[in-house]
Amino acid sequence: MTAELDDSFHVFDTTLRDGAQREGINLTVADKLTIARHLDDFGVGFIEGGWPGANPRDTEFFARAATELELRHATLVAFGATRRPGGKAAEDPQVKALLDSGAPVITLVAKSHDRHVELALRTTLEENLEMVRDTVSYLVEQGRRVFVDCEHFFDGYKANPEYAKQVVRAAHEAGADVVVLCDTNGGMLPAQVQAVVGLVLADTGARLGIHAQDDTGCAVANTLAAVDAGATHVQCTANGYGERVGNSNLFPVTAALELKYGMKVLPEGSLAEMTRISHAIAEVVNLAPSTHQPYVGISAFAHKAGLHASAIKVDPDLYQHIDPEQVGNTMRMLVSDMAGRASIELKGRELGYDLGGDRDLVGRVVARVKERELQGYTYEAADASFELLLREEVDGRPRRFFRVESWRAIVEDRPDGTHANEATVKVWAKGERIVATAEGNGPVNALDRALRVALEKIYPQLAELQLVDYKVRILEGRQGTGSTTRVLVSTSDGRGEWATVGVAENVIAASWQALDDAYAFGLLRAGVDPQE
Repeated sequence: MTAELDDSFHVFDTTLRDGAQREGINLTVADKLTIARHLDDFGVGFIEGGWPGANPRDTEFFARAATELELRHATLVAFGATRRPGGKAAEDPQVKALLDSGAPVITLVAKSHDRHVELALRTTLEENLEMVRDTVSYLVEQGRRVFVDCEHFFDGYKANPEYAKQVVRAAHEAGADVVVLCDTNGGMLPAQVQAVVGLVLADTGARLGIHAQDDTGCAVANTLAAVDAGATHVQCTANGYGERVGNSNLFPVTAALELKYGMKVLPEGSLAEMTRISHAIAEVVNLAPSTHQPYVGISAFAHKAGLHASAIKVDPDLYQHIDPEQVGNTMRMLVSDMAGRASIELKGRELGYDLGGDRDLVGRVVARVKERELQGYTYEAADASFELLLREEVDGRPRRFFRVESWRAIVEDRPDGTHANEATVKVWAKGERIVATAEGNGPVNALDRALRVALEKIYPQLAELQLVDYKVRILEGRQGTGSTTRVLVSTSDGRGEWATVGVAENVIAASWQALDDAYAFGLLRAGVDPQE
């Protein structure tokens, strides 16, 4: 049962249909049900679930949705096409499948470009209009609310504006609640969209919507331009997923409407869930969340330049267009060779250290960061390594739980083409010298296992740690394979993740540094005192 929402403006999501056409996305029915719940939590008005009858997966989705989806805000929508040329809507099997889906709203795709009608549908322009009229009126008679997507509308309008408008009128007069103008090829620009939408609205009197593809990088801008011209229905996908380069992104569009236009298009409190919902959907589709996505990317409110940091220290609004908490995001200070005192003070505050009264300490940290970044270290993506560095400067001594005597990793190339990877570590912990050996599926994995074997009896908390990501980058150098290597390691204890960095001429040595920091930080998180 869906909540009664204001119908004066529609936020229509098509992630489950159009978004699923992105290269690399392959959704199961369970995935689609999960995403639908996230979209409903966010508060969209309509969720287009797919094309029942066109493929078994979408047919199954609607069947399961009837019993498994309890939508609080959204209405489920089925997508399909107008009837075939020369037939009747009441006898068309795909139209019947739309009714059988049980969806209370149906979106029909209709041809609005004369060339597509004649070449793709292989029918006459008048018959195409009759297909629209017949299908829309039949579905309305069956008690369904109907939206019509005018495919290739803007290109069709350029080629034959009168015919494109005839398609809009045919849909509107047959009972379609909304006629959606689609920039199917994604080639339009905002001023063009605004002009066309305004003219079509004035000439047809239909309620208009917008569906924009992002091939010129203007899908969000085109969507907002259509709203400026009078469109009251926006079709988007979560994170901009979609065919080719994608669709208009749901999150920047709704954020702009709420925060920039002052329109209430989401339920109360939904906007603050935006970042969480965006990342949750990214996890379901198995694509890494875009770090630089507007509003919800982890870099959306990240500040690196010292000049920016100095201003933000006075007032965050000086370099931020909104308070990130409005969309569920947070401000982050990046530590790099561009950092000044203000950057370090703000980052320290973020990590729980008040450095404002100690200019010497801040100066030492700034100098050390810049010196190490010259060597190839980066702390932008390795907050844990920076915090360890900061703790050392604050305490005047390293916070370490073990001392390394030596380590080695051996890779054996065998005659049968297989490889054996073995590592030995010699460490001191709590006054005890420990030697441990382990095998792994690579030299770094072998080192990781050997270190665990050596230390887990003394520090059982290490059993909770898991390496979740490993990145290697070759930095600039003059010696080819002797160039400097930087390794970034992400580690989790099941409650959170942190990143550490290592740099050396040898990829194994760089990996060891990153592992060393990862374990030290993990033990600190677990509340272990290194001085015990």
